[in-house]
Amino acid sequence: MNTIIVEREAVRGDGPSRARLLLCGTSLAALLTVGLAAPANAAEGDEVAFEEIVVTGIRKSLKESADIKRNARGVVDGVVAEDIGKFPDSNIAESLQRITGVAINRQAGEGSQVTVRGFGAGFNQVTINGRTMPTADIPVIGGDGQGLLGQASDRAFDFSTLASESVSSMQVYKSGRADIASGGVGATINVNTRKPLDNDAGLTGTVVAKAAHDTHVDQGNKVTPELAGFMSWSNDESNFGVALFAGYSKRDSAAGAIRNAGWDVISADAVLDPSSGLLTNNAKVTGLPTDGRNVAIARDSRYQFTELSRERINGQAVIQFNPTERFRFTADALYAESSAKEDRTDLSNWFDRPFDQLAFDDNPVATSVFLSENKGGGVKDFALQQSHSATKDKLESFGVNLEFDATDGLTFILDGHTSKASVRPDARTGFAQTNVGMAMPVVLNHSVDYSSGFPQIVVNRDDSIRSNGDGVYDLNDVSTQISNDNRDIYQLNDIDQIDLRGEWDLDDKTKFTFGANYRTQRNETYEALYQQVMGNWGANNPGDVERLAPGALELYDWDDAFKEFPIPSGLVGVRGNALDIFEAASAYYLSQGNTLNLQQENFDIVEEDVLSFYGQFDGEFDLADRRVRFSAGLRYEQTDVTAFSQSAPTTEIVWQGDQDFARVAGAGQGGFSVDGSYHNFLPNLDLAIDLTDTFVTRFSYSKTMSRTGYDNLKASTSLSQPSGPTALGGTLTANTGTPGLLPLVSENFDVSFEWYYGDDDWLSVGLFHKNVKNFVGSRTVQENLFGIRNATSGEAGTRSGQALDALQSIGITATNAHLFAMSALIDQLGSVNDAVSTFQAHVVNGALDPAYYVSVETDYDVRANGNDPLWIIDVTRPLNIESAAIRGIELAGQHFFGDTGFGIAASYTLVDGDIGYDVTKSPTESQFALEGLSDTANLTLIYEKDRISARASYNWRDKFLSDANRGDSYNNPTFTDSFATIDVSVSYNVTDDLVVSLDAINITGENTYQYNRAPNQLWFARENAPRFFLGARYKF
Repeated sequence: MNTIIVEREAVRGDGPSRARLLLCGTSLAALLTVGLAAPANAAEGDEVAFEEIVVTGIRKSLKESADIKRNARGVVDGVVAEDIGKFPDSNIAESLQRITGVAINRQAGEGSQVTVRGFGAGFNQVTINGRTMPTADIPVIGGDGQGLLGQASDRAFDFSTLASESVSSMQVYKSGRADIASGGVGATINVNTRKPLDNDAGLTGTVVAKAAHDTHVDQGNKVTPELAGFMSWSNDESNFGVALFAGYSKRDSAAGAIRNAGWDVISADAVLDPSSGLLTNNAKVTGLPTDGRNVAIARDSRYQFTELSRERINGQAVIQFNPTERFRFTADALYAESSAKEDRTDLSNWFDRPFDQLAFDDNPVATSVFLSENKGGGVKDFALQQSHSATKDKLESFGVNLEFDATDGLTFILDGHTSKASVRPDARTGFAQTNVGMAMPVVLNHSVDYSSGFPQIVVNRDDSIRSNGDGVYDLNDVSTQISNDNRDIYQLNDIDQIDLRGEWDLDDKTKFTFGANYRTQRNETYEALYQQVMGNWGANNPGDVERLAPGALELYDWDDAFKEFPIPSGLVGVRGNALDIFEAASAYYLSQGNTLNLQQENFDIVEEDVLSFYGQFDGEFDLADRRVRFSAGLRYEQTDVTAFSQSAPTTEIVWQGDQDFARVAGAGQGGFSVDGSYHNFLPNLDLAIDLTDTFVTRFSYSKTMSRTGYDNLKASTSLSQPSGPTALGGTLTANTGTPGLLPLVSENFDVSFEWYYGDDDWLSVGLFHKNVKNFVGSRTVQENLFGIRNATSGEAGTRSGQALDALQSIGITATNAHLFAMSALIDQLGSVNDAVSTFQAHVVNGALDPAYYVSVETDYDVRANGNDPLWIIDVTRPLNIESAAIRGIELAGQHFFGDTGFGIAASYTLVDGDIGYDVTKSPTESQFALEGLSDTANLTLIYEKDRISARASYNWRDKFLSDANRGDSYNNPTFTDSFATIDVSVSYNVTDDLVVSLDAINITGENTYQYNRAPNQLWFARENAPRFFLGARYKF
């Protein structure tokens, strides 16, 4: 396959240049240089006297992390806390990104999920104290805010839910082991929390207080608190102890963003085809390809301003009791809660079409970089949607661990836990997301210029045609439209797990670990969409918001929204309290007969029962006087899956206007279930050979597996909105799951060379190759669902077919709006001739008068009848149809310059695969590509001496495919552009027990930029402002 991924030019100033990438390469070369030089001085004399140096702080943490790497038999990296309650970063995901091959995803500027060796968060297993944890997610807050129905079902773990002060260490297992939980093709990441008997006897603890400052805050608090406390007590015999942890944090932030509703991908020839309705008779078109390439035409452009508020509460309690030397008991409980609220205001201009100007660039998929639309003397609306999203996430876990030494060399361990993750709506409306469509019906003409990558919106307005005509664009010009896609979503994920293992020391060098594990997991998801017609799509009631909810809306100057992105000055919109507006407007329009209608509803349960047996030998022997350590193991897993679904599916689609539709849910269907099962053998073999006292080489072979996301396993079907009338090329898509999907299985080969030339100094080169099968691709078939009929088909004998013929007979271009209006008139008047006469009476300059069209759109809907054909829908199902080879190189090193206090750590990971996304392929063809595959690099400069500790970290990630199919009708991919962040941390030890610190995250304000098939096809861009933390930490 030829992969075509177009690089955008560095015109936005937010991506690293190749010169910046040389920084990491130069640093690694410098590490190699100092490493080669290190033993040279030692060779000059017969004896070298070494002074024992006790290290603490960052250097201690890095040394212990290096020890984890060096002493492992397989490929393992780790992060260790510097001291009690002092993890290297305020967010544990931020610490993980400095491990070779690990990259993090940041939501609203916070590290949340990780990608390892190119495999995204859903392909990595996260355990806490060795236990598989449940996950729950509703993707409506942060990011582009466009979490789609059916996508609230990822297995990815959100690290931001855990307070870093409660964590003692983390291990990242990149090669498989039989005695750890399966589920990570990229890696298995184990998080260890603190336990009382790990600490000194007596009472010890830590109290941490921080003041966090987000540099872009509007109506929230510019300074918010982060508080944490850890206390541990154990008796003098160190056989009984209790540890408690509590944490609280709050964050307020704001950000400007730019988004697009989507790009229509069509052939260049279709642009000029009069039947497409894309161009006016005298339209000016430049740059249109003549070689048959596809082109992409923007549906709209929009500016967004979001205000985000998060509150997090963490709690942990651990009791340990060793009543005898042979028996050890641990009970622990974990609680994490995160409440998030986001208020968003939009300013957007939707293109009704036809265009009077179009200009294209010369990308492989040519992008419409300039679009202009003139309403021909009428006006259209200027959209001003207000949204409120609110969710509450919880993670609750309780576990018990019993250890019994049956003999001096045989220990049995029984570990069990019950854990639950949940996420629910947290707004008084009961919705996770509440949307109120609003607009000013004042636009004479508008255009947008995408040539810079950031759309430049230009609007000419007139409020005298459909508004109050006072010449002032104010709140009295604002009308409600449709309250659309109001989402009631919740997800519950429960796990009950028990693990019984034995650890048998066969001799002082060999251990055999064996055991059985049983886990039952239940994922329950409920999703429903609601819509209510208010002022209708045409914004027919200017001033209704101000009358119904006085004071809930205010004028907003968009110059205040953006700190860096270039947008035209002088744009004025509105912003307000979406909940107040929705409640007032919904009640009023309900009294007018406009109900809140259910569009579709799905209730899904996916249950997995997993039974595992495993055995693992760990040992060592001498070969040619060199130590060889080995691990050899086998894990067997049997998985049974049951998917249950009950739904109220869409049974009717009402045509409300040009390309506007309402889905109507039918009666609920009886539930049904589908079963599936599979089993896997997962072997592993690791060899670590000490070639010299300082040089280690490793060879690892393993099979690992990763289960597909719950959204792919669901038995229900989610229907999208039609992209337009099918007579003019519109499509309708749907997605459904496949409960019988097999897990991804990866055959992994690793080899590494590691040189430990000092207590804290090392260099490593690692090569890996993964042969992965059972990747989930998709297949699309065309079929009807739920008996839905199509009122927009244009087929002979239907109203839309008669409308097409009528428009052709009078020489009017068949645009979406013209086709709807003619179809509606035929439906209402019952006569084609009467409809044609009425239509012609309102034609101005070869097009229907916009004001009259709005009245038709407001007064009439077109509902399918028995003459209309069944709607043929593009239904996409996930299937195990893909395999791929992923390979890469990992370079890493660390060096401290004697007792100067200075040190450096760097890593670079190069990942490649035989899969990619071809942006030039037909938009009707769904493609498979591995999401998240990208190169990464990290450089950390360290200074630690006397009372001062400082660290500056540079983290870079190359561009990557973040979504192979964004869920629209054109199978558009989404790429995330390359980005680099710099984080800085400085602390000062006032006393041995009191430390003050200053931390900065993303100090350069690196922004997010996502695009579709070409760099100028912007999908989502967000400004990410720096964050600062001033803190104090006291230990006792």
